[in-house]
Amino acid sequence: MQIGARFMKALSHPPLPAAATTSLQEIAKAHKGVAKVVLKKGKVQLFRDGSPMVYSGAVDRIIGRPPPKTGDIVLVADGTEKPFGWGLYNSVSMFCVRLMQLEEEAARDPSSALSMEKLLENRITAAISLRRSMRLPSADTNAYRLVNSEGDRLSGLIIDVFGDIAVIASSAAWVEKYKPVIESCILRIDAINHIKWRPSVDMLKEEGLDLSDKEESHPSPSFERVKVLENGISYAISLEGQKTGFYADQRDNRQFISSIAEGQKVLDLCCYSGGFALNSARGGATSVIGVDSSLPALELAKENIFLNNLNPGMISFLKEDATQFMKGAASRHESWDLVILDPPKLAPRRKDLQKASGMYRNLNSLAMQVTKRGGLLMTCSCSGAMTQSGMFLRTLQGAASMAGRKVTVLRQSGAGCDHPIDPSYPEGSYLSNVLLRVM
Repeated sequence: MQIGARFMKALSHPPLPAAATTSLQEIAKAHKGVAKVVLKKGKVQLFRDGSPMVYSGAVDRIIGRPPPKTGDIVLVADGTEKPFGWGLYNSVSMFCVRLMQLEEEAARDPSSALSMEKLLENRITAAISLRRSMRLPSADTNAYRLVNSEGDRLSGLIIDVFGDIAVIASSAAWVEKYKPVIESCILRIDAINHIKWRPSVDMLKEEGLDLSDKEESHPSPSFERVKVLENGISYAISLEGQKTGFYADQRDNRQFISSIAEGQKVLDLCCYSGGFALNSARGGATSVIGVDSSLPALELAKENIFLNNLNPGMISFLKEDATQFMKGAASRHESWDLVILDPPKLAPRRKDLQKASGMYRNLNSLAMQVTKRGGLLMTCSCSGAMTQSGMFLRTLQGAASMAGRKVTVLRQSGAGCDHPIDPSYPEGSYLSNVLLRVM
């Protein structure tokens, strides 16, 4: 993953040719009325290094009359008022600018500087090219992540592809503003015939947008189930389900579980539509139990058993709260060789981190208690705040002490190769999976 990350960084930020001398300040002269966001002393390097989210506390002053409005393009400058990048302004969000391009890249390609239309076209084209180089889609996989927010340098935008449908998840005001441009870029892909727009309503409210009365410009097909293929396993998914309808970012981790499941008794907690459970069964597990509290998710999971011609006597799904299930199992001294714990996002924001840490600790303590001594626990966090804080491993050690167990970290992984995470974009590091040996 480190090699891949360095490759992505080099790909995203190649060195500036000596002949390229056009400054962003000079490019901006052709764009009248562009405001300038000047940062405080000592705050510039974080963003020069690639963090795309300029928080309001880093801003010293804003130069421009009238002042910029949400969605406007702005220059981002150091204390001397020299621009080092540009981005999209938000007058309401705690992140007042989402940086889109640094000066070096703008100087190399002035046509995309201060132009979201051109930049979107370039970035989405690059994302398509990268996935194709990874053989996505392929004969055995037509469900994958095409655009991964900060990983593809489009903070706030996620696009998952399911067959001929593109599901677009929007969590930033700028994404809503440039919706027609994004849809136009996606509909140029030959294999895509339909678009499903999935705005994150709560996050967009924090961005100052109320979308309760908005209608979808490209309605998705009017059927309840979409059938897709991932690593040769068939899935029925619901476009109205959680996130985009399917956790595309777990594809590589599901395949890994399949590779170690042979002969194992497996427990898949917070299983949603059964991805890890199905891969365990396909990988040769002796028995598999999936647990989730969502009845619609379990209906999909049960449908997926039959889609893949699996033995329903060997794999089953239960509707129960994961915590209560584990408490009951621990009281009966039940244990499994391989346990997967993939809870929902417990820390959607940094302010939730302390409370979420306790929740992660309690859940993982119970999961360790129902993992056979010498067995394996794959535990996951999709909370960006937890992953980026560096607290996840410490929380797991605390869970082990609480459970009276000892654990060894065998493997750490994030998003798959088609979901690039550049280390210079820390806000892109949402997913963290840790494989533990539990003793």
